[in-house]
Parts: sequence; C-alpha cells; structure tokens
Amino acid sequence: MTYIRTKLHKEIQIDSIITLHYFEYMKNFIFQGEAHDFWEFLYIDNGTVSVRYDDTWMTLNTGDIIFHQPNEFHAIKSIGKNSPNLVVISFICHSPAMKHFVHKSYTLSSDERTLISHIISEGRQTFSTPMHIPTIEQVQIKEKTPFASQQMIILYLELFLITCIRNHQESTVSDSAIPRESPEKQSTRQDRLERIIEYMELRICEQIRLTDICSEFSISRSSLQALFHGAKGCGAIDYFNTLKIQHAKEIIREGTMNFTEIAYFLSYSSLPYFSKQFKAATGMSPSEYSSSVKGISEALRGSSRNEEKK
Repeated sequence: MTYIRTKLHKEIQIDSIITLHYFEYMKNFIFQGEAHDFWEFLYIDNGTVSVRYDDTWMTLNTGDIIFHQPNEFHAIKSIGKNSPNLVVISFICHSPAMKHFVHKSYTLSSDERTLISHIISEGRQTFSTPMHIPTIEQVQIKEKTPFASQQMIILYLELFLITCIRNHQESTVSDSAIPRESPEKQSTRQDRLERIIEYMELRICEQIRLTDICSEFSISRSSLQALFHGAKGCGAIDYFNTLKIQHAKEIIREGTMNFTEIAYFLSYSSLPYFSKQFKAATGMSPSEYSSSVKGISEALRGSSRNEEKK
C-alpha cells in the first residue's frame, strides 16, 4: 500500500500573545481608551461596563464579550452596581477567519467561558508577570513551567476562537426546525447546580452547612459533593467560601465598609479569622488587596490622563 500524506488546513492560527490580564477594578473606574495594531477581546467576568469601539458605546454585562480588531479605538467605564472583574487578552492573528470578530459582541456559553478559564489558569502557571497590572506591555515566561504550558495557551485560545465562530454564526435555520428539549431533559445537573449556587448567593451573608443544602434540594451529601467536584473542582462549602471571598473583594473595591464591618456583614466569627481566610484564598491580606487595587486604579487613571495630554 502507498500512503499519501494529507496536510490539514488551520483556519485560525495565533502567531503570538501580547497580553493576558485578569482585572479586579474599583467600582467607578474609567479607562479613556487606546488603539493598537493587534487583536484584543474583553470578557466581563462580573459586573456591568460601558465599552466604546470607534465612535460607538455599548453596555456589556456579566458573561458578555466584545472583540476589538487591530487599530480600532476602544475605551471602558464601569456603570454597574458591582465592581467589575474583566479578562483582557490580546494577540497577533492574521487568519482570514478573524473577519468574523469585526465589531462582534455576544454572551458566551458555559463551554466558551470554561475555555477562557483554561487560558487564565495556564497563564498563571506560565507567566511571571502579574495579570492584574494594566501597564505591563510584555508578558515574561517563568523559569519553570508545566510541560507545554505555552503551547496549551495557544491551543486553548485557538479552540476558543473556533468555538465562538461555530456557535455564533448567523443561522438560517427556522425556529421550528430547532429541536426542543423535553421537560425531563431540562432538569439537568447544570440546572440543579445553578439553582444551588443561586441559593448560596442569596445567603452569602450567612453561614450554611452541607445539611442545609441537602435538605433544601433533596440531594444526598455524596451527590452534592460529586456535583460540585465535577463542575467546580471543589466541594460545595469550599465553593460557598469562595463566593464569600469574592463578595468581600467587591465590597473592598466599592469602599463602603471597613474590614471589621465586612467580616461582620459576611458572618465571619472575627476580623482575624476573616483576614486569615481572605489571605488563604487570595495570597494577600484584605489591606494588601485594597492597596493593590487602589494603586492599579490610580495608575490607570494617571496613564489615561497622560495619553490625553499628548
């Protein structure tokens, strides 16, 4: 037999990464804007922001994404009640398929959000430069990284872009041709997970136990833990504690309470215990986190003012 090679075509090929950021901003931050000769997307992990591209302003909420093509002017300002968390990834890609993303914004699916999480996770293991500092113009590689972590970032990013193109094409299929889920299928594990998380969020200022959740949702302890370990990589109470810390970070960025008030508000037994849990989760004490976020916001405002003067 004579075997013949078939070279497979790549529709999306990332040439290089420019920046990879995860920002946790103060409530009322404003970035006056910039333009650059590479692609960038902004994903709203939490909060509401107003985004400008060229001369158009639009509002984006949690779960939304917007793409900026090379040399497109873009700016951001926070307009929501909560302090925003934003993912910004910029890269070089000359693939013709990128035309799909020109002036595009939409809400991501859970699979698409998961791919962004993978990119951020690999980035934390690969880059020594902090992800939360906006003035960084080149990422630096750590001396020791997991095997092929740089390639994994590229692969996840390419897979994310391909998935977006597939999922967000303008469809010509009529609504009647789209199969509807049966009532039985609507009650999926994901539905139950979302309802339990909503239950947690409504009780973020309380202390809840596994037995409380099991009783509320008629679920066994083992099934509850399996549900969260499968979807979130941790137990139910560990996830609830993570939500508490995220809420504490939002309050710190809003500047409406001192640390003692935050500890009391979120039902921590004491300020030292709150500080210990906060540092275990974030690597910083509440005061260090507050100083870090405020410093970044001031640096960003200063950078924007300097750009205006030029």
